[in-house]
Amino acid sequence: MSRIPGMKTRRNAELGLLAFAMVLVAIYGATVEANQFGEIRMTFWVPAALLSILFLGLHVVVRYTAPYADPVLIPAVALINGLGVGFLRRLDLARAIAAKQPEPGIFAGTGGRQLAWTLGALILAAILLLVVRDHKVVSRYAYTLGLVGIVLVMIPAVLPSSLSEVNGAKLWIRLGAFSIQPGEFAKLALVSFFAYYLVRKREVLSLASRRVLGIDFPRGRDLGPVVTVWLLSLLVLVFEKDLGTALLYFGLFVVTLYVATERASWLIIGLVLFFGGVYVAYLLGASVGGPFANFYDRAQVWLDPFATANYDRVGGSYQLVQGLLAMGTGGLFGSGPGAGSPGFVPEVRTDFIFAGLGEELGLFGLSALLIVYLLIVERGLRAALAVRDSFGKLVAGGLAFTLGLQVFVILGGITGLIPLTGQTTPFLSAGGSSLMANWLLIAMLLRISNAARGPAAAGASDRPAGGPKKAPTQLHGAMTEVIKP
Repeated sequence: MSRIPGMKTRRNAELGLLAFAMVLVAIYGATVEANQFGEIRMTFWVPAALLSILFLGLHVVVRYTAPYADPVLIPAVALINGLGVGFLRRLDLARAIAAKQPEPGIFAGTGGRQLAWTLGALILAAILLLVVRDHKVVSRYAYTLGLVGIVLVMIPAVLPSSLSEVNGAKLWIRLGAFSIQPGEFAKLALVSFFAYYLVRKREVLSLASRRVLGIDFPRGRDLGPVVTVWLLSLLVLVFEKDLGTALLYFGLFVVTLYVATERASWLIIGLVLFFGGVYVAYLLGASVGGPFANFYDRAQVWLDPFATANYDRVGGSYQLVQGLLAMGTGGLFGSGPGAGSPGFVPEVRTDFIFAGLGEELGLFGLSALLIVYLLIVERGLRAALAVRDSFGKLVAGGLAFTLGLQVFVILGGITGLIPLTGQTTPFLSAGGSSLMANWLLIAMLLRISNAARGPAAAGASDRPAGGPKKAPTQLHGAMTEVIKP
């Protein structure tokens, strides 16, 4: 999209916000060194400077490929990503001090690997922006993406546990030192497929058969898609042993269906189906065992994590309890970056990074972090509202909801609100799969927001690339209901 003279692109605002975010990351690194070593050394700024160069490169790409994109997305995500790298390096420093070893280099340890993964993730995001100049082009490959998404979801379930299971959840593909979580990429493919399918079928799925308590419910023969996705999510729950992943995929489809049809009845049906299926799986785990046993054990840990039987057994509630104690120790203001003891929490670099940060940043710090996540989700929903074509609305809304639901699933697990999951915290946790997939998600939101905010938006068509022309979108009302206070 070429620029129009006199029309503001907000790229300078993005650059200023990005500089502010990197200053905060540098201050965090300086505070960590002050608490770990008793002094701030002159090299504290190096990780923040390297991250600044990486994010500046993406900013330049956006300036020329999506000049009208939302200026808040990259700085907000860069802040979370930078804090994640800083916290992982803080863990590396603590281990080196405890073992009386030399300080790890900038590119060594978990923090160094995360810095390298950040580079890879930003390159992928830049490639997507360079290749996909119109988000509607993705609709041409919707069915292929749907098939790819289902395959990626199911691969860990059919692999032996030795190649796919970590901490009780079968979400990985592990070959020697290499590991990848295919479900992280599956959600991007499935969002595109769901959006394309629902744009085509929304008129049929919007039909009502009867009205109950003021709510229009769909016809019985139209329940096929939601029942199919429900069964697939239960298969994920049983065979991949992870409630969070099942909830993520099913919730994504139901919310996208609601946005497409504006029928609240789909939300009610989705909630009844999902929680009914989860309860039946719990009862079968208690009575039959077999593939349902793992979910039953996780539910028992969730119901009473401080029970001796749960705390002492292998794979029990030790991790959850340590996370709860860490957050309780942090109190309102935390012990300060680098001044806590997050190493006592198992898997603090991945699943429980929120608990480690909670100990050192406190309730106020975690609340600020969650507000940044909320801001990212809000900007994604704003792009969905503003873009004119239905496919773009559903993709942006689905991606934004996916990010928000993933944060809820993780935070709900470590706080005891829902059973623990194998999900990673977007942009914070160590790991390349999550980081790359979520930066691709942000790149797609940038592309859609560019279409929504740019000069071509006024004459945009509601026709996905390669498809028949549709009537003007009627999704604005549902999207407004989703984001209104």
